[in-house]
Amino acid sequence: MPCANEAGRLPALDLIRGVAVLGILAVNIAGFSGPLAGTVSPALTAPTTALPSAWDGLATAATLVLFEGKMRVLFSLLFGAGLVLFWESTEARGENGDVLQVRRLAWLLLFGLLHYLLLWWGDILFVYALCGLAALLLRPLRERTLIVIALLLYYGWHLWGLFELAPMVRAETALRLGTATPAQAQAVAHWMEVVHGAIARDLSEAHYGYLDLVLTKLRERPFWLFGMTWNIFSETLPLMLLGMVMLRRGFFDPACHPRHLRSAARVCIPCGLGLSLAFTIWAASRGFPPLAMEAALSWGLALPHLLTAYGYAALLVLLTPRLVRCALGQRLVAAGRMAFSNYLATSLVMTFIFYDWGLGQFGRFGPALQVPFVGLGWIAMLGWSPHVLRRLRRGPLEWIWRSLVEKRWLHNRF
Repeated sequence: MPCANEAGRLPALDLIRGVAVLGILAVNIAGFSGPLAGTVSPALTAPTTALPSAWDGLATAATLVLFEGKMRVLFSLLFGAGLVLFWESTEARGENGDVLQVRRLAWLLLFGLLHYLLLWWGDILFVYALCGLAALLLRPLRERTLIVIALLLYYGWHLWGLFELAPMVRAETALRLGTATPAQAQAVAHWMEVVHGAIARDLSEAHYGYLDLVLTKLRERPFWLFGMTWNIFSETLPLMLLGMVMLRRGFFDPACHPRHLRSAARVCIPCGLGLSLAFTIWAASRGFPPLAMEAALSWGLALPHLLTAYGYAALLVLLTPRLVRCALGQRLVAAGRMAFSNYLATSLVMTFIFYDWGLGQFGRFGPALQVPFVGLGWIAMLGWSPHVLRRLRRGPLEWIWRSLVEKRWLHNRF
């Protein structure tokens, strides 16, 4: 059993969650500030902002190497660990952990739906709730069985997707080299036509009023979240299963397996970052070709994403005893304890900045000029989280969520 602090929490979990909620903003900012296609490649949205520049390429490369995919893996691992920790804590109090866990995920499902409808298309809460329910069904299995299921599903799904998209990547490469067949040229042209249609739609909808935008989602894309779940279910569920095993084996306790943590940090981070860097150099030298980027982000970089995230987690667990004693570490822990509130508050602030129901800056900033918004978001989260937790036991949305789960309004002030 991992050792929790006096409040029944694992400091390392909160610290990693704090790093992840900051890091995910560095990835999501492209989706907040511009068309959805901007999350794939800056080459697709350059005409809507400024001309491509060396700074844009550098910003894209830094995000791709350090954050892209890695933060999503961290969050999924942490969510799986949280499922086990919540179940164990409720059972220890003599409550029915399964019932409370299902109720907890059902409310998260609703929060995710509201997040999508009222704020932003990029919600992940809905996906986590559905995958969490599936993970609960597999929770009684042995740890080795869970690891085998997770790795087979994770890598099998990514390899299948990569092979399916490989012909399109070859066609894009042939078109760039001037050796494409008519069929290849037509296939790439059709793909680009669909993408540019989506960009035009996103740019148009960004100018809608708030209510019109909500109604558009209800009328035209009511099942968007189910589509997202289908697209990443076979990534998210395996990672949750791995997170469950990691929690059971004491991974998040610095004293349990220090040798393994040191080895994981020393091996996984350089290997994962090295593979990411190799692809980034290749992609940058070719102007971040959209189909190759799509294949890599969705499928091909699964191994470096998992390696790097696992190494990041190991390093942060090792550093937890030191970091929780310093000001930055305490702020990161506070941000992690309020990750739910910070995640939704980020969506509120960023959509207000970029959409026309707010300040109307959508589509005006390339990757380099998105960086200051990320910095401001980090400063805000690191600033307000400890301030709130000095007065409250939980963040505002954490308190509402827990109260709904327990069917009573919990006392939240000290």
